[in-house]
Amino acid sequence: MITVPEATKKIVERSRYLTEAMSKNLINYSSLARYIKPELEKMLLKPVSDAAILMALKRLEKEFQPKFVPLKIFSGAPEMIVRSNLVEFTMNNSAELRKNYQKLLNIYAGEQKYFFTLTEGVFETTIIVSKDLQQNIEHVLNGEQNISTITHLSAITIRLPKENISTPGVYYFFLKSLAWEGINIVEIVSTQTEVSIIFAEKDVNRAFAIVQTLFEEK
Repeated sequence: MITVPEATKKIVERSRYLTEAMSKNLINYSSLARYIKPELEKMLLKPVSDAAILMALKRLEKEFQPKFVPLKIFSGAPEMIVRSNLVEFTMNNSAELRKNYQKLLNIYAGEQKYFFTLTEGVFETTIIVSKDLQQNIEHVLNGEQNISTITHLSAITIRLPKENISTPGVYYFFLKSLAWEGINIVEIVSTQTEVSIIFAEKDVNRAFAIVQTLFEEK
């Protein structure tokens, strides 16, 4: 039979925000105990005292201490670039599509004024480009099985220190704040020392403001 501590842990672990708040002593445990009590009693099929839940929460606190501090790899705010007027194509993978990769790259031609990413997954390939290239890209993709085309997108590209590849939680550092504010992420594209987060154009200004606040001096 499940115990009070086990049931409490299951409820709390469903929310990364809640566990993080507990690790930083930002939670009033008495209020939290009252909040989760109805669900906990439903799981246990019996009444449970506030004191028992409170004791279980206090025992959990040590388990939720963070094992990393991502900000240590940043000496200051990283370089960030915003690009607008982007289009995303997602196609089913095919042998013909792979043959056309070079044609797609030739359209981009490495010009810095354009945004261009091509990511081949196990089953599909996603291409995100500046709107100026849309017509030429569509010409090359003619005949391919298009899963979706999404317009009116923007990207925030963040340059990361090389320590990024051996530091846990760096992406979480950015993404948790965006999720907390209810900002939808359409796509994420990364290389070793940069990550591009793709948003609907209506969200990019607010997203950029949120990321900037992560590096404001307190």
